[in-house]
Amino acid sequence: MTEEHLTQLLGLLQRRSLAEGEGVFEEGSTADQLLILTEGEISVHQGLEERFRLRPISLVGELGGMTGLTRTSTAIATQPSEVRYVGTEALLQFFQQHGQVAYPFYHSFLHIVADKLIRDRRRMDEMRQNIITTQKAMKTMRAALLEAEDTPLHRMLFEELDALIEQNRKGHYMVDAPRAIPTRVRLDDGSLRDVARLSNEWLIVAAGPGATPPAGEWSGVLVTTDTEIPVSGIVERVDGGSFTVNLDTLIDEYADALERHLTRLQMLDIIL
Repeated sequence: MTEEHLTQLLGLLQRRSLAEGEGVFEEGSTADQLLILTEGEISVHQGLEERFRLRPISLVGELGGMTGLTRTSTAIATQPSEVRYVGTEALLQFFQQHGQVAYPFYHSFLHIVADKLIRDRRRMDEMRQNIITTQKAMKTMRAALLEAEDTPLHRMLFEELDALIEQNRKGHYMVDAPRAIPTRVRLDDGSLRDVARLSNEWLIVAAGPGATPPAGEWSGVLVTTDTEIPVSGIVERVDGGSFTVNLDTLIDEYADALERHLTRLQMLDIIL
């Protein structure tokens, strides 16, 4: 970006001072600002774990700030600090009026996000390979326990290994249902609810306005862009207006249709 472009952009930013221990944003909150750390230090937490610390000059939560996504972490100043910030809506309005600044900004921003995704993908590949290696080793140990003398200790170890192997099965991993490929559920009353996440065995139905989440046994129709799949199961968890269903086993025809849909959703997560 040119000096002129940077000057125009900096003129849009406001200054905010942070005391030591003051929160910048919280996990689960809606992102509505783009922030730049200019002085001090910010600690980023996920849950109770500190993931890393930011030092000047650093963007803080830039992806959420540009898209309005829910914050996935909590940011806290570890010493007296200063940030420059601009509201997401104000920034977008500025870009609509100043295309000559918007283009180089978005071009640079896209490179930053792409670099992060590439590094994250590399770490995920390493973790996936570790899980595969561990899964194979646990299956070998489980087979050895089956052949060994049956004792309370052997039985306990076998059950623990069997539970871990089952937990790591592919079918347990959830896939997000993006807006680009709508996935919905038709309820018994004929209404449609968005699906937030799903797998071969689980379904998370998003909250609906004024909707009362079901309990116990449940059934509905999974509506994808090219097919409809009757599904049923047990409601295992309710969170606000959303609910999570442990799906019953599908007949082969519907299981194949669901697998094709899951594969299509997963393709949107692949960077080519």
